[in-house]
Amino acid sequence: MVRVKAYELRSKTSKELLKELDELKAELATLRVAKVSGGAASKLAKIKIVRKGIARILTVYNQKQKAEARKACKGKKYVPLDLRPKKTRAIRRALKVEQKYMKTPRQKTKSSN
Repeated sequence: MVRVKAYELRSKTSKELLKELDELKAELATLRVAKVSGGAASKLAKIKIVRKGIARILTVYNQKQKAEARKACKGKKYVPLDLRPKKTRAIRRALKVEQKYMKTPRQKTKSSN
């Protein structure tokens, strides 16, 4: 099996990605058996390529899932925690700009007089 390219994976559907993932996992299992039973050096070198391919497929699949979730939450009042911007804890807890510059009714009357 040749190296899996990420840009080729992005054009595939989620079902195709999962199917290809199953194939690679099965291939990895056979390669590991060959390793234990003293297989050829080419098969041992192929283990790394297959593992990286599995990682690429999982990465693209997870990116697709997250993009779909973002699209589904677009315009909603609440967004799931894993889709919110990370930033830092202090920044997330700080007042928003409009909250920071709000005036109390007393401040408003004092500034108008």
